[in-house]
Amino acid sequence: MGALAAVAVRVAGGATVTFRPSGSSMVPLINSRQQVVVAPVDPSKLEVGDIVLARVAGTVYLHVVSSTDRTRRRVQISNNRGRVHGWTSRDRVFGICVAVDGAPRTGVAGKSLG
Repeated sequence: MGALAAVAVRVAGGATVTFRPSGSSMVPLINSRQQVVVAPVDPSKLEVGDIVLARVAGTVYLHVVSSTDRTRRRVQISNNRGRVHGWTSRDRVFGICVAVDGAPRTGVAGKSLG
């Protein structure tokens, strides 16, 4: 199990998790190894621009909601460099990023379950 998949299990279980993801796909929103806090989320409240921990086609990502389809109860997940990873159902969205390096993310109030 990969590091993000292990975090997803904890968040899906109700825990708010602090960790340091690596990679450059979310720059400048999240730089590699910055501390992030991910809390369980009410996926029905997600909006474009939210950073979420979600499983898409078998892989767990900490990426941006790039589109929503409320009728089909799904969201599209993309990185911050233009790469669309695809659509996933709301039940595969485990958490929402509520802070990066101690700075609260705007627009997340009322979306987390924790």
